[in-house]
Amino acid sequence: MRFSGWRVFKEGLTGNKGWKPHWRDPQPKAEYDAVIIGGGGHGLATAYYLAKEHGLTNIAVLEKGYLGGGNVGRNTTIVRANYFLPGNSEFYSHSLKLWEGLEQDLNYNAMMSQRGILNLYHNDGQRDGAVRRGNAIVNQGDDAELVSREQLREMVPFLNYDNNRFPIMGALLQRRAGTARHDAVAWGFARGADQRGVDLIQNCEVTGIDIENGKVVGVQTSRGPIRAKKVAMAAAGRSGQVAAMAGMRLPVESHVLQAFVSEGLKPIIDHVITFAEGHLYISQSDKGGLVFGSYLDFYSSYAARGNLPMVEHTMETCVAMVPAVAKARLLRSWGGIMDMTPDGSPIIDKTHIDGLYLNAGWCYGGFKATPASGHCFAHLIATDRPHDAATKFKLDRFETGYDLMDEEGTGAQHNLH
Repeated sequence: MRFSGWRVFKEGLTGNKGWKPHWRDPQPKAEYDAVIIGGGGHGLATAYYLAKEHGLTNIAVLEKGYLGGGNVGRNTTIVRANYFLPGNSEFYSHSLKLWEGLEQDLNYNAMMSQRGILNLYHNDGQRDGAVRRGNAIVNQGDDAELVSREQLREMVPFLNYDNNRFPIMGALLQRRAGTARHDAVAWGFARGADQRGVDLIQNCEVTGIDIENGKVVGVQTSRGPIRAKKVAMAAAGRSGQVAAMAGMRLPVESHVLQAFVSEGLKPIIDHVITFAEGHLYISQSDKGGLVFGSYLDFYSSYAARGNLPMVEHTMETCVAMVPAVAKARLLRSWGGIMDMTPDGSPIIDKTHIDGLYLNAGWCYGGFKATPASGHCFAHLIATDRPHDAATKFKLDRFETGYDLMDEEGTGAQHNLH
């Protein structure tokens, strides 16, 4: 079933009776060539690219809940490629290029909106940093430009430019950045994988990883054992728990990151805006709600809910940047669980166990990485070689200290990244 304007028109005239479920609901088979643990954005994208680009279709994605019910549904939907350091820079550049062709590739409306992202700066030091970062982004082949305070006023008039603590001097703009609809991204990858023969098994929790003579041979699940030649872990914030089933201890801490949505408002913010001093990021959805978040909660937790002090901090920062929203009502909030690594950068690598692969440690970057993460992870699983865009995402960098990518320069403390 392909989507088209004509199909939407026809279904509208015939009572929308011709639509079919986007994916099957198969029973798990006894054996697969590959099993992917985690039915979020990264797991589904991995299955899609394994089938599409490597011809592997005897695959199962195992999700303990429902597809899209984890971190891919718990974020602020931002897409960008404005990283500075080699390793991260080319990877997120690769991801943004995949984002730009994703809807056509999946034949699915992911509501990709390249509205541009503005990273504000508030002093001379931050301006110099923005210049350096912009030059690095341009050298990578992506777009970046410095926007003056006067230009910024015309683009975003509702910001508080004369805040005594955080006067806004200008911004670094990436016009190709923006947002995408998070659940549509999950559904699009799920539909694409299912159409290529991948079994998407929901309500199937992995309870053990079977290893014989140093090689993975399958998994134990709440729906019975499943044998597999290869097993790929893509469990987002719970990577540490899944890896422990294989006897591994990962260099990650899991933290809660909260996000918020206001009531619907008239359009006041056309771009995605980040407020560096308060670590705030905000955009306006198509329905008018302001979508925003700030720091993670500064303690380790697997609870998908946050604490009140971080709620208060986020509201204070939001009002400091956009005073006009002070009277807006907050509709809802949620918490996603993030795997934080010591250098703030992810891991896509083989493990010491033959046939067991790891995709983890996405910190703040998980959603924007979705297509490239799946693309590179699929390449690794299919060929046993890292993709050119993900050669730096090695697991052993935390053991050797070589090639660490401390993007924020905050040192080896997980919750500071």
